[in-house]
Amino acid sequence: MKSKLFFIAALLFFVSINSYSQAKIGYVDSDAIMDQLPDAQDARQQIDALVNEWQSEIKKLEGEWKTKYDDYEKRKLIMSDIVRAETESELIKLEQKIVEYREKKFGTNGELFQKQDELMKPIQNKVFTIIKKVAEEEELDFVFDKSGQIAILYAKEKFDITNKVLQLLKKQ
Repeated sequence: MKSKLFFIAALLFFVSINSYSQAKIGYVDSDAIMDQLPDAQDARQQIDALVNEWQSEIKKLEGEWKTKYDDYEKRKLIMSDIVRAETESELIKLEQKIVEYREKKFGTNGELFQKQDELMKPIQNKVFTIIKKVAEEEELDFVFDKSGQIAILYAKEKFDITNKVLQLLKKQ
């Protein structure tokens, strides 16, 4: 709803500007830029490698827990109360370890979020700098990202500066 209101406000703004002068508008596809930019691909590969490593560790811990739990289920009737309590305590601790590990790696402020920020922020800044440069060279009044939440319902190809941004980024 919020993005629809913003879109309507932006549309009214452009219509009012258009009645006074011709606004030059350009757009980029930031998803295409990030997909084709070698720096972004490298960063994504590093992040994917970390995610795979962490998921493997979680699967290993879950496998340990399942093995202990299955063993506990088979033998709980013949266990003494003390051994049963110790085993249940071990299972609870292992389960907590899994939850803590998952939160540490994939949580809101986890290592994944931090690593993405560390690797992607400089690339995004570089892309935004080049977009601004191309927009100034092309004397564009506005540049939209068509892969964002605010959709462009219609745009002529001649305003797409994605390839120019990519070319300049690859030259750097």
